Amino acid sequence: MLTHKTVIVTGAAQGIGNSIAQHFKNEGARVIGLDIEKVDIEGVEYRKCDVGNFEEVIQVFSGIHKDYGAIHILINNAGLSEFKSIWEVDEQEWDRILNTNLKSVFICSREAARYMSEDIRAIVNMASTRAFMSEPNTETYSASKGGIYALTHSLAATLSEKGIRVNAIAPGWIHTGSEELRGIDHSQHWSGRVGKGDDIARACLFLCDPRNSFITGECINIDGGMTKKMIYEH
Repeated sequence: MLTHKTVIVTGAAQGIGNSIAQHFKNEGARVIGLDIEKVDIEGVEYRKCDVGNFEEVIQVFSGIHKDYGAIHILINNAGLSEFKSIWEVDEQEWDRILNTNLKSVFICSREAARYMSEDIRAIVNMASTRAFMSEPNTETYSASKGGIYALTHSLAATLSEKGIRVNAIAPGWIHTGSEELRGIDHSQHWSGRVGKGDDIARACLFLCDPRNSFITGECINIDGGMTKKMIYEH
């Protein structure tokens, strides 16, 4: 059902975004990856864009519409994570994280919604379990992801009159690097393993499927059970 449908994935150059772009491509979609770094996936079109910049986003989305017509699906995945002492965070770093992670969700969603007019109209935002639980020195990242959680249900309300569904996914530990994981890394999850990018990509496909049109304004935790796990030190 995604053949020739236009799907935009932000932050598609690596990690979770790369996996999402691959999965939608494999379903026959026309996938366009937005990133400041080149998206090197066969069959996925790359357009350079700083998704935290209003002007660049407006121009890029207008160009996609001019080239291909309606936009069907937007996956707001772009994000930065930098954890440091609260006493060391400066204004430039605060703005960079919030612009990339949160402001991008607003402006990309607004511009995609301008051009969503056909049968499939869906937006999925990438939040995080850190929107709901924290470790020390994660303020900038947690603030951005908590904002995405709130922005998701706000956008779902506003864009419902255009027939656009807006949902979010809150990933837990998703292994996207090359370092070897320890046994404890896996066993501490109820699922018995650390997550993979494919786990998030399949959830995006599910949320964008028009057969699931009763789901909107929601945030799905995909974390191997960690946010529901009661932890005591023994």
